Amino acid sequence: MLYSLYELGHMSVAPLRMAALMQSSMLRSPLNPMADTEVARTAAAASDLFESMTRRYRKPDWDLPTTSVEGSPVAVTPRSVWSKPWCRMLHFERDATALKNARGERTDPTVLIVAPMSGHYATLLRGTVETFLPEHEVYVTDWSDARMVPVMAGRFDLNDYIDHVMGMLRALGPETHVVAVCQPGPLVLAAVALMAEEDDPCTPATMTIMGSPIDARKSPTAPNQLAETRDLEWFKQNMIHTVPGIYPGAFRRVYPGFVQLASFMGMNLSRHVDAHHSYFQNLVKGDGDSTDRHREFYDEYLAVMDLSEEFYIQTLEEVFQKYTLANGEMVHRGRKVDPSAIAKTALLTVEGENDDISGIGQTQAAHDLCVNIPETMRRDYIQAGVGHYGVFSGRRFRTEIYPRMRDFMRTFQSEASRTAKRAKLKVVSE
Repeated sequence: MLYSLYELGHMSVAPLRMAALMQSSMLRSPLNPMADTEVARTAAAASDLFESMTRRYRKPDWDLPTTSVEGSPVAVTPRSVWSKPWCRMLHFERDATALKNARGERTDPTVLIVAPMSGHYATLLRGTVETFLPEHEVYVTDWSDARMVPVMAGRFDLNDYIDHVMGMLRALGPETHVVAVCQPGPLVLAAVALMAEEDDPCTPATMTIMGSPIDARKSPTAPNQLAETRDLEWFKQNMIHTVPGIYPGAFRRVYPGFVQLASFMGMNLSRHVDAHHSYFQNLVKGDGDSTDRHREFYDEYLAVMDLSEEFYIQTLEEVFQKYTLANGEMVHRGRKVDPSAIAKTALLTVEGENDDISGIGQTQAAHDLCVNIPETMRRDYIQAGVGHYGVFSGRRFRTEIYPRMRDFMRTFQSEASRTAKRAKLKVVSE
């Protein structure tokens, strides 16, 4: 019912939103003699603010048309090279001719960036991808919005997530480097452990885990405490809703993105109110640079996706209530997950000093579990002065965190793989 009411509310304000757009355009028109007056600028700013707060934020574009390799521009094209109903693996394919002209015959390391499936689209990692592109073959998990996946496509839970990660690593082949950003950390670690136990040749060369709840008991944050203080039945009754019939995933039970967004914004409500107040003032002043930065951030932040009920509830239970991975009790399709099986994959953990989502120590816990990785193949780094999003985006990620990740990967990249020519991936689709 809540989902349907939400959709009804959005549709009911659509005429007002269109009127606001028309008013803003009219007030700013060069044909309007009042356009430069403070009254007109204020009214136009109010119209813009109303429109931005009532708009439907669709999945953003990646908008990464080029990268710079050795100072030369190289065109970039995102291509789906592995596909299932719940996820695509995108390859940010750099133009081969321009790339060869820029860096010669050198083969760059292959990196699979596993994006979080926690309410935002994979495009949240645009800055991460952009930073890696000049020196790596970059692949990203592009998870599907549950409201867009027909019920006939079946369920999607933690077991399926782990299967998807293993499937993508196997498609990429040996000597791949995997990066788990935030939420997927426990599941990526589980996937690598299962592959290592099988002595799978496609077990990644390195595993980087960033700002992730490997053991959410350490330095618990507000989201951790909320998950602990409510039982699963409360979450099922209050957080799970049915997708309306207007979407392809009609009648699927989901954790709606708009509910997740409300929770996140409620954690820092004053900051968001201040940001929109500043946005309004900058619109009145005509400060284009500041308003553009505001729009860029909120176009991404306010674009949210739904999660399947089973994935959301199992994540709460296993990661934030029972801590099954940290306690050595995680099971994947009847098989116990054993992180101690990992011995040949190097491990890097990255945390943010001011992370209010995954507290200090939650990611470092991966080292306590992976006891058979040699000390020489382990790294841990805490970035001073950054919060959760600063772990994988922003200036300090580019200048301080990324260089450490790049050097770590190259340290444990075999000499043979540096010069080997990787065959093109075949599209795997179902």
